[in-house]
Amino acid sequence: MSGLSVRSVLVSGANRGIGLGLVRQLLGLPNPPQWVFAGCRDPKGQRAQELQELASKHPSLVVVALEVTDPASIKAAAARVGEKLGGSGLNLLINNAGMAKPNSLEMETLESMTEIYTTNTIGPLLLSQAFLPLLKKAAQGSPGSALSCSKAAIINMSSSAGSIQEVYLWGPTHVVSYRCSKAALNMLTKCQSLGYREHGVLCLALHPGWVQTDMGGAGSQKPPLTVDESVRGMLKVLSSLSEKDTGTFLDWEGKVVPW
Repeated sequence: MSGLSVRSVLVSGANRGIGLGLVRQLLGLPNPPQWVFAGCRDPKGQRAQELQELASKHPSLVVVALEVTDPASIKAAAARVGEKLGGSGLNLLINNAGMAKPNSLEMETLESMTEIYTTNTIGPLLLSQAFLPLLKKAAQGSPGSALSCSKAAIINMSSSAGSIQEVYLWGPTHVVSYRCSKAALNMLTKCQSLGYREHGVLCLALHPGWVQTDMGGAGSQKPPLTVDESVRGMLKVLSSLSEKDTGTFLDWEGKVVPW
C-alpha cells in the first residue's frame, strides 16, 4: 500500500470510477488523511449513493456539491472546504472530474468541443484558482521548502490520449475533443508548475492508464486496468513526488509520458 501521507485532500468527480476509487483507497491508507473532500455534482442524488454510504462510515469524508463548470459552485465548495479545515489549508487537490464523447474527426462539433474543453481544461483551471489560497496556506504551514504532495500539490488527471507524440489508442477511438482537452490540460499543468512554484505548490499531469470505467470503454476492447490497480499505482506515485517532478507528465507507474 502507498506511503502517501497528507492531512487533507479534495477529489473532484468523486462519485464514480477513478474518483470514487481514489476516495476509497485514501480512506483505507495506513495513515489516512484527516479530511477527504469528495466533490460531485449532486451529493444527494442516486449517482452519489456509494459516496454517501462511505461517508456514513467515515467521519473524515465530507461530500461536497461541486460542478466544475460553474464558478459559483466552485466558489461555494472552496468556502465550505476552508470552513472545515479551519486555519490549516488544503494539501492536495486532485482535478479528476472529466468527460469524453466518442466522436470521430468527421462528427466533432462546436458544442462537443466546447463542452469537453470546459469540463476537462477550464474546470481544473478554475478549481485550482479557487483553492490556491488554501493550498498556499498548507504550503506555508508545512516544514521545509521541498515540494511534495504532503506539503501542497495540484494533480491534474490527464491521459496519454492527449499526448501529441503517443496519440494513445487512435485506432479504436478518435475522441478528438477529449484528446485536445487533455493536451491543453497538459499545457495548463506546465503553466501552473511555473506560476505556483514560488507558493510551494507542486503541479503534475497524471495518466491513470486505460482503466475499466464507464468512460474508459472503447468499443469491443476491454481496458487492461481495474480502478483499484490504477489508483493503487497512482497513490504510490504521489507519495514519491518531489521537486524534480513538478511540471511533468507521469503515468500510474511513475513512468514519464511524452508530451
